[in-house]
Order: sequence, then C-alpha cells, then structure tokens
Amino acid sequence: MSDGLLSDLTVVELGHSVAAPFGGQTLAILGARVIKVENPENGDDARTWGPPFWEGASSCFQSLNREKLSVTVDFKNDHELEGLKHFIVSDADLVIQNQRPGLLKRFGLDGDSLRKSKPSLIYCNIGAFGAAGPLSEKPGYDPLMQAFSGIMSITGEEGRDPVRVGPSIIDMAAGMWCCIGLLSALHRRNQTGEGCEIDTSLYETALAWMTVPSAIYLSSDKVPARTGSEAPMLVPYKVYRAADDYLVIAAGNDNLFGRLCDVLGVPEWKTDVRFSSNPVRVKNRKTLNDSIQGLIEKDTRDSWIKKLDDGGVPNTPLQTVDQVLQHPQTAALGMLQNSPNGKMSLMGVPLSFDGERPGFLRDPPELGQHTKTILKEATDDLND
Repeated sequence: MSDGLLSDLTVVELGHSVAAPFGGQTLAILGARVIKVENPENGDDARTWGPPFWEGASSCFQSLNREKLSVTVDFKNDHELEGLKHFIVSDADLVIQNQRPGLLKRFGLDGDSLRKSKPSLIYCNIGAFGAAGPLSEKPGYDPLMQAFSGIMSITGEEGRDPVRVGPSIIDMAAGMWCCIGLLSALHRRNQTGEGCEIDTSLYETALAWMTVPSAIYLSSDKVPARTGSEAPMLVPYKVYRAADDYLVIAAGNDNLFGRLCDVLGVPEWKTDVRFSSNPVRVKNRKTLNDSIQGLIEKDTRDSWIKKLDDGGVPNTPLQTVDQVLQHPQTAALGMLQNSPNGKMSLMGVPLSFDGERPGFLRDPPELGQHTKTILKEATDDLND
C-alpha cells in the first residue's frame, strides 16, 4: 500500500553530489517517477566518490540514487537539449536542481524559462549560499557550510581542532527541505492550478540547524562554545566512559536526574544545592560530570545499562556502524532494505504508512541506462 504514494508524479532531477539526489531519491522511494539527468561523459560526480565502490559506482552514489531512471543529455547538443526541454514541458510535474549558479539559465533550463512554457511546473533550486546576497553566486559544499554557519564552531571539544559532523547533514537536510517545499507547492497547485519556483540552499539549511545555538547567543550575548558530547543547556546529558566502553546518559529533567541519583547510589545529590535543579547543574557541570564519571568507570557498560534501564533513566550504548546494522532494533524496523538484484542493502526512508515502509523496487541506475526509453519519444516528437 505504501509503494506508489506519489505514483502520479514525474520528477526531473538536474542534480549531482548529495543534496538534489537525496531529495530526488526521497520522492522516488515514495513512488514518484524520478528521471535523473546526467552528463554523458562521467555522469554525476558522486559516481566516482570512492573507494569503496559497489556494483559499478561508489557506495555513496548507490545510497543516494535508488528507484531512479538515468538519462544522459549533452547540454551543448541542441537536439538533445531541446528533447529534454520538450520532455519537461510535456511530462514533468516537478524539477529539482543543484547545479552551479547560472549554468542552467545559459541553456534555458532554469525555472523562469521553463515555467514560461509550462506555468504549472513546480521547480526547486537548491543553491549553495542562497538566492540573494553578496555570496549568492559562490559555489559551496557541505563542509564549507558547516564551517561558515558556525556549526563547526560548536562541534567537538574545546581546545582541540574544529571537526565536521560525520554525515552530510547540510546536504541531506537541504534535500529534505526541497521535498517539503515541493510537496507544499504541489498542495497549492492542486487547489489553484498554479506552479511555483522554490528556493532553498545549503546555507539556509545550515542556519536552520543553528536555531537553538543562535537563540542561546541572542538571549545571553554569550558565544556558544564546543562542549563535546554534551548539550550546553542540560546536565547530565553526555557520553560517559564505563570500565570497558562508552555509554550516553540523558537525564533531561529533574525527575530523571533524581532517578539517576538513586541508580548511582547518591540520593543526597537530589537535594544538594549544586545539583538540585537543571540551571544550577549547568553552572556546576564540571563538578557533577566528573563525579558521575568517577562512579560510572567502576563498572561495565552492560551492567550500567541494565541498572539505568531498571531505574527508568534514558541511556544507550555508543555503537559503531557495524553494531548499528547488526542490532535487532534496526532489523525489527526494516530500515535496511535489500536491492531487487540482491547485491546491495541500503537504508530506506524513516516513514511507514499504515505500518508499511515503502520498499526497494529499483536498483540504482547505470549511467544513461534509460536514455533511449525516456527521451526517444520526446526527440521523435521534435522530428515530426
């Protein structure tokens, strides 16, 4: 039932790397017919982002392009370019693009040009620094935005070099904002018949991730610092080292802190003036965290997890990627899905509809695999 939720939509993805492909893949998994347009020489840059490589392309590319159809178009070939334009105008409902600023306008593939021929078209631009401002023409990638937005300034440990958040959170979230924008505009089009041009960007996405840190600064005039695994406004809320491995304890309110005190065997901390409420715990975070660490390191992680679970204190082990993929909770959710050819396992979308998660129905495409079947009709129409 969940497969094909968006089966009446055709999406053209003029994208590369991560942001647009992740947005396109999300729509494809939800059932849309997504046509990925690539250059005929090398295709999407991400095809070569490796090693590791998996079934003919980088594992990164494969993980971001399942369920799609790939066509190749040489924008400098007038016949191929006109065929693509004809296909978009005649068949496409939505377009996603994250090409460098100005490129698509040179070839008449920008939103303004295409919507003159098809006003109902919904077109989403995923830019780097945004559609306005002094940096609007500047290219950008995920780590640049993590640095420029201040995310790197609050990530890692004080006194050490800045670090990048591991996953490409800016790129992937920009793809998600793209989907939110497209589906919102689609809802309006269903009511009015009008299309829309949508703008989002990596920088705006990064700024959205900074919603809470920016509010902390604006309300206190204090620049947030790097706090390692901690949250700046909650204590205790961090990684602790047990005798054999790491775990995270998150006592997010006074009630949970009281439960933690009981589990640790220090009930007197509940009424200690240094720890009796979250604001004073934040002021005395080093003293409290050092004291908790001194107790946690005396026993094994599994032992503490059992005690904390029994005591109703939120906690989790720190897992590596292999442990995550092998965990029974991951298996129970069915997030990791096998490809139709049985040669790959990739993550699905974190959504279920009436208890059913959309399936893995189409392997990631080879470069230009569907050019003849998808664009032949469009180019034939031009020849008539």
